[in-house]
Amino acid sequence: MIIYGVALLAFCMLMGTVSGKLIGVLIGIDANVGGVGIAMLLLLFLTNLKSDRFKLKPLSNTGITFWTAMYIPIVVAMAAKQNVYSALNGGAVAVVAGLLAVGASFALIPILTRMAGQSDDQ
Repeated sequence: MIIYGVALLAFCMLMGTVSGKLIGVLIGIDANVGGVGIAMLLLLFLTNLKSDRFKLKPLSNTGITFWTAMYIPIVVAMAAKQNVYSALNGGAVAVVAGLLAVGASFALIPILTRMAGQSDDQ
């Protein structure tokens, strides 16, 4: 069931947020330091956990796989929004650097596509 995936995602996000806040307090910063990354690693670890006591039905496993796949793009979109906002407030150099990075990424798409096609043929 998809609800297990949501529950696991919520647990990982909660643990990541708490640990990120704790790391921030320990280093003297009033911010969440690495909480999202910790949550992602915890989610990957828990979804790949192989145990006899942690056997799930295929439908439940599908729900967990779905939310695991959805988590990373959502987090990337949230971080990108923050980065764009910071870049617009930071000045023209930050905006130009962002545009260059996006342009380089778009330029690499055909190259990576050709490389992926060659590896599939072998």
